[in-house]
Amino acid sequence: MHEPSLARLVQVLRNDVDKGLLPGAVALVHHRGATVLHEAVGLQRPAASGQTPVPMAPDTIFRIYSMTKPIASLVAMMLMEEGRLLLGNPVAQYLPAFAGQRVYDEATGQTTPVAREATVHDLLRHTAGLSYAWEAGTIPDAYRTARVGSRRHTNAQLAAALGPLPLVHQPGSRWEYSRATDVLGAVLEVVEGEPLAAILQRRVFGPLGMVDTGFHIPADQLHRLAEPFAKDPLTGDAVALIDVSAPPAFESAGGGLVSTASDYARFLQLMLGRGTATGLPGTDGPVRLASRATIDFMTADHLGSIPTAGDILPTGYGFGLGVAVRTATGLTTRPGTAGHYSWSGMGGTYFFVDPAEDLFAMVLAQAPGQLRYLCELYPALVYAAL
Repeated sequence: MHEPSLARLVQVLRNDVDKGLLPGAVALVHHRGATVLHEAVGLQRPAASGQTPVPMAPDTIFRIYSMTKPIASLVAMMLMEEGRLLLGNPVAQYLPAFAGQRVYDEATGQTTPVAREATVHDLLRHTAGLSYAWEAGTIPDAYRTARVGSRRHTNAQLAAALGPLPLVHQPGSRWEYSRATDVLGAVLEVVEGEPLAAILQRRVFGPLGMVDTGFHIPADQLHRLAEPFAKDPLTGDAVALIDVSAPPAFESAGGGLVSTASDYARFLQLMLGRGTATGLPGTDGPVRLASRATIDFMTADHLGSIPTAGDILPTGYGFGLGVAVRTATGLTTRPGTAGHYSWSGMGGTYFFVDPAEDLFAMVLAQAPGQLRYLCELYPALVYAAL
């Protein structure tokens, strides 16, 4: 890669730190089998109320929020390969609370029966008729009343609370970013018969040597946790991220993990290797978790002409099974090759994988208000170095 352009990438992030836009960040770029950039800028923990600021480090731990989704989705693919989880099966086959669902009609205020049951495939591609309920309205109010997403709920309790609530769309009719992957976590627990944390550790983290990835940070490692500014530098709004200092009741498949750049790079190396990672430090030989055909299936567009709700999925992108999938080299505002796939975390983290360029890259920060900016900025900086 072009070394001056990689240096410029780091300088742009430093400039954003100097401007007070970001507290700090870790950037990583992996190209043609080698990590060509892994650098930390700014502060891991900004100064607050007399505390001493802590510099950002390459091994800083971040809340990665929705970058959890591709990992949980990979586990679903592994179970599919074993014949233990078929994507065409109804969700209700695993979670009885999802039987007999109905769809809310905003125009009439009435509900009607689903035309077909939501499937595991719908969960993976966010077409199950669920929502995140961030806005106002009848269904979001129902989510809040049922305490959907409460950190005090287990995955089984989340499913029990969410299943009986009306859907916002007929299953399969529209893409809407939602609690679907959290529900998938509950399905994985039913199939495997153990908590999600144990499943992910046994199937992914252990084999790949992801020693700093999990649903909480041990007490002796909390000093490595990145923290945001107390207030967003652009809006002045207070910033509060999830507490990861103790094991949570809610092991969220949709957004609960913490990780480091090095750890997550091991997962992305497996994805770029189409199910097999080679040369991982501390492992004996290649690590194969899925077939190349399965990874190709997972990272293909599964929406086609299905319309999307909201603006979270950019123009020029479809959605696979846990990742956004670029459908054309053009159409959108950020550089990238058709077939590249990506996702982000609401705390300020983002990655992409470009098989055509034998490339993956990520930027990790704890700056929720700057997430969209980072998702636009970082691909431009990385592709400039090719």
